[in-house]
Amino acid sequence: MSLSIGIVGLPNVGKSTLFNALTNNDILAANYPFATIEPNTGAVPVPDDRLDVLAKMYNSEKIIPASVTFVDIAGLVAGASRGEGLGNKFLANIRQCDAIIHIVRAFENNDIIHVDNGVHPSRDIETINTELILADLQTIETRIGRLQKEAKADPKVRDALDYLEGIKRNFEAGIPLSVSKNIIHEYINDLHLLTAKPVIYVFNVNEEMLVNDDAKNGLRHLAGDSPALLICAKLEDELKGLSPSDAAELLASYDVPEMGLVQMIHAAYDVLGLQSYLTAGQKEVRAWTIHQGWTAPQAAGVIHSDFERGFIAAQVVDYYDLIAAGSEVAAKAAGKVRTEGRDYVMQPNDIVEFRFNVTK
Repeated sequence: MSLSIGIVGLPNVGKSTLFNALTNNDILAANYPFATIEPNTGAVPVPDDRLDVLAKMYNSEKIIPASVTFVDIAGLVAGASRGEGLGNKFLANIRQCDAIIHIVRAFENNDIIHVDNGVHPSRDIETINTELILADLQTIETRIGRLQKEAKADPKVRDALDYLEGIKRNFEAGIPLSVSKNIIHEYINDLHLLTAKPVIYVFNVNEEMLVNDDAKNGLRHLAGDSPALLICAKLEDELKGLSPSDAAELLASYDVPEMGLVQMIHAAYDVLGLQSYLTAGQKEVRAWTIHQGWTAPQAAGVIHSDFERGFIAAQVVDYYDLIAAGSEVAAKAAGKVRTEGRDYVMQPNDIVEFRFNVTK
């Protein structure tokens, strides 16, 4: 399964600079609003040290990591849902994304224009959240209008109509769908509502704030119950040209454990309830992304629908058991390779070979 993340924020908060650093691209990152006109899309591999280790063990020809697609849209301003700035058109570009990363500027720099003439993270968060709610309100109102007509001929439509009218009231009160305790997916899935998507807040800070615990705690508080990361886009841009060892040394000097890309991917996997399993052989080693709690047949279906349809069994070994044994043959001899059936729930460090049979 593919994973896509939309990046939103006001103009000049560092979205494009961070996008460049994450995807190692060179898109325009200029010091004026709306430098990004068309959405920029970049696919990046999910860092996974296990793949290199397995490739050496199996003498594999290829390494195929899982991937994440980032979509960077034009900076939003107050009134975007009504067409201000570059308007609501660009919100449509992230409706198909699985999650949203909200970039919030938290650093002062008089040389970089702020669209509202001053850095105020809580105000900026409110501005973007309001625009997402208003965009969803338009979508809901359109659907309600259609259902009101259908409900006259089909009483079964009334339940969906009542539910959407409740959502509309919440939107009008400034309440996003993500805080709802009663989401009925069959009524809203095809609407791709923006406020139904999990949000990861990324506060773009300067180098000094990276080592200021009070500043960091204050910003994390603004994110509420959502994940919050503090990333310095300027520092991330500097890391692009460094060797892995030099990059690690620079990050350590700011007490930052991982590059921003890794932090964001981990946060996305956590908030979406995702994990990876591995397949390994001479042809390739590969990571496959699945939802936590998926069974072996469901995981097999990510490779090919026939694998799920004709599932017989899964031969499974834990990555660390395999490494400790030194080879697949040794792991089998030690009883570490096991056969699992249809009800087996996949684990994050599983290395799997699926057995299946499909008759036409």
